[in-house]
Amino acid sequence: MATTSRGVTVLTGLAGIRGWQEELYRDLHQHPELSHQERRTAGLVAGRLRAAGFSVHEGVGGTGVVGVLANGDGPAVLLRADMDALPIREATGLSYASTVTVADAAGNEVPVMHACGHDVHVACLLGAAQLLADAAEHWSGTLITLFQPAEEVGDGARTMIDDRLGELLPKVDVALAQHVLPAPAGVVGTHPGPVLSAADSMRITVHGRGGHGSMPQATVDPVVLAAMIVIRLQTVISRETAPGEAAVLTVGSIAAGTKSNVIADHAVIQLNVRTYGDATRTAILGAIRRIVVAECHASRSPKDPEFELFDRFPVTINDPDTTARVADAFGAHFGDRSTAMPQQTASEDFSDIPTALGVPYTYWGVGGIDPDTYRTAEQAGRVSQDVPVNHSATFAPVIQPTLDTGTEALVVAALAWL
Repeated sequence: MATTSRGVTVLTGLAGIRGWQEELYRDLHQHPELSHQERRTAGLVAGRLRAAGFSVHEGVGGTGVVGVLANGDGPAVLLRADMDALPIREATGLSYASTVTVADAAGNEVPVMHACGHDVHVACLLGAAQLLADAAEHWSGTLITLFQPAEEVGDGARTMIDDRLGELLPKVDVALAQHVLPAPAGVVGTHPGPVLSAADSMRITVHGRGGHGSMPQATVDPVVLAAMIVIRLQTVISRETAPGEAAVLTVGSIAAGTKSNVIADHAVIQLNVRTYGDATRTAILGAIRRIVVAECHASRSPKDPEFELFDRFPVTINDPDTTARVADAFGAHFGDRSTAMPQQTASEDFSDIPTALGVPYTYWGVGGIDPDTYRTAEQAGRVSQDVPVNHSATFAPVIQPTLDTGTEALVVAALAWL
């Protein structure tokens, strides 16, 4: 039976799961959990998978959950969703908005919100798992559902791998994943090749000599030093990176001093770099170090600067053949709602999983914004001003058709192999 007709058959159950799926989504949105703290979410996931007939592995990499449904001969397809939320105070005004506050990894009390749509991902994958389990007579192979912790801090995939993920799975043939984006709900988008950037965060400490604000001649002012570094860093992209090479360098934080008339003895700069190729990544990180060291020398800094890399994400490079196969299946099912997705400067650690397993993968986007809202903003030339993006306190995907579309996409993509 053709993939399209089998997809239609499997998806006839969509109306039957919509009630519990929407309720589950609201529950997940109202009860978000930070990275490596996704215990409640993991418990809900494991319970749903067991009820659908999956063999379930819990606690993989801390809070990760893996479900395996063996259904005869055929390929093994891995579908992945991430589960963690962000330390953001929700400002959506939704009736099911989060009011959660918890202690973060450093012990600080912070608000928590699903500001990146991972609650959508979990609900969609659980829905797809249920539909495929209920219609197992229409496909054969092995379905693997992987619910990953800690994507937001970039180490959740790696912790699952290090916790012997490969030993828990049958031989995997392909890995698939999706993300809800600030695009019209109902639309899906694919992109072959590099689709999500690599990301590197860096914490830089530069040293000065503190003293009284009235006697700057007796000091080395780290605030001025940090300011000069920030200005010079603006040239890395504009003057050291080829115009056709996409890259972003953002200084997100500068911290120094405690009082207006006290010159501090150090300053801390935090920045983030996004790139799509190893050569560009290496060159930009090298340029940052070169500039910081040179500015410290120019300012007579008494100590060498200190560099710390953290929250590092790999580049996501969609396998062309895998992406074409999914794009063909989407085109047949969604028609003109299947589009080309532009490169994103966001970053993900999903690719660590298929890379470790040695299998091809593709990662696509699903729209989550009310189509009328998006269209109005687009016509007014105000998409960037009026459409909330991921990690915004006002980011809230519309429940439908977002959940239907995300669930359909996972089922249709899986059936391109199963």
